[in-house]
Amino acid sequence: MKIGYARVSTRDQNLELQLDALTQAGCELIYQEKASGALAARVELDKLLLQVRPGDTIYIYKLDRLGRSLKHLLDLVADLQRRDIGLISLTDAINTSSAQGRLVLNLFASLAEFERELIRERTLAGLAAARARGRVGGRKPGLSVEAQRTARAAELLYKARELSVDDMARSLRICKATFYKYLHHRGVALHAQPLPSPVTTVAP
Repeated sequence: MKIGYARVSTRDQNLELQLDALTQAGCELIYQEKASGALAARVELDKLLLQVRPGDTIYIYKLDRLGRSLKHLLDLVADLQRRDIGLISLTDAINTSSAQGRLVLNLFASLAEFERELIRERTLAGLAAARARGRVGGRKPGLSVEAQRTARAAELLYKARELSVDDMARSLRICKATFYKYLHHRGVALHAQPLPSPVTTVAP
């Protein structure tokens, strides 16, 4: 059974976008609520988790609609997998019933876990470099924080050699040219042997 979950964080936000997407995905039952993502207890989510049975699939519009924190999200996904319940995020290309979806989710989770510390380290290093040049600020060249995160994900996916370049770029929601640009930015050496592809061989 396909079961949807939709949430907005404040009373003045509208659920229609999420409800339309979940309905179009074929959800037979949709739980919806207006509650802050930081709340420890969410009544409708709790009801959903009691309702689902092995073989069911939970559909959400986006990952941040489900978990109140990274740890909560990962614990929830792990619990669902133990209960043989799938999770599909419509806008994040996440499907825990597939190997590719689990790989992408784990990569995103790992990157999010370290993102705060990485941002802090880069900020401190940038400030130190600016002070050494006699400057007190200024915009740092290079990729944005989000692009850096995607570049790190591209590097991990490429080194794992589990997917074709097309699949990796599609999972990260970028084009192949941008994928290779990010690999170059990360200093990743391209493989001499082609990566696997379900249709054609992609030569990096």
